[in-house]
Amino acid sequence: MDIRIGNGFDVHAFEEGNFVILGGVKIPHTSKLSGHSDADVVLHAITDAIFGALAQGDIGTHFPPDDKKWKDAPSEIFLKYAVKLAKSKNFEIGNVDCTIICEKPKIKHHSELIKINIQNIINLKKDRISVKATTTERLGFTGREEGIAALATATLITP
Repeated sequence: MDIRIGNGFDVHAFEEGNFVILGGVKIPHTSKLSGHSDADVVLHAITDAIFGALAQGDIGTHFPPDDKKWKDAPSEIFLKYAVKLAKSKNFEIGNVDCTIICEKPKIKHHSELIKINIQNIINLKKDRISVKATTTERLGFTGREEGIAALATATLITP
C-alpha cells in the first residue's frame, strides 16, 4: 500500500462585501475575501494538500491566478480536479483535516455544513473529513481581522 500525506495553506485578505465563502458555503459576514477566484481558503488549502501529496506543485501551477479563465471561478472546480488527478494516479483520498484560522466569522455553526459540502465534492465519508477553527488570540493579520487563513492535510492511499 502506498500512503502519501500532503499539506496545504492558503490566505486571503478581506475586502468590502457581505459574505465569505468557506468550504463552498456562503457565510454572512461584514466583508468578503479578496481573490482571483472565489477566494475560498478552505477549498484552496485542501486542493493544495492533495497536490502536495501527489508532488504535483500547487494550485497556482494548475490554475494560474493571472489566467482570466479562473476569474471568480468556484473553488469546487479546483478541488474536483485535484481529486480526479489523484484518481488518475491510482490514489484515493483517505482523509482530510482542515483548520480555519480567523477571529470572525465564527465557524462553529457552519462547520457541519462545510463538512457536508466537502463530502459531496470529493465523495468521501463524512467521518473522514475534519473541519475545525481557531483564532490567533488577536495576534497577526487574522487576529486584526484583516483576512482568513486555512491549513489542510490530506492523506492519499492506494486501494
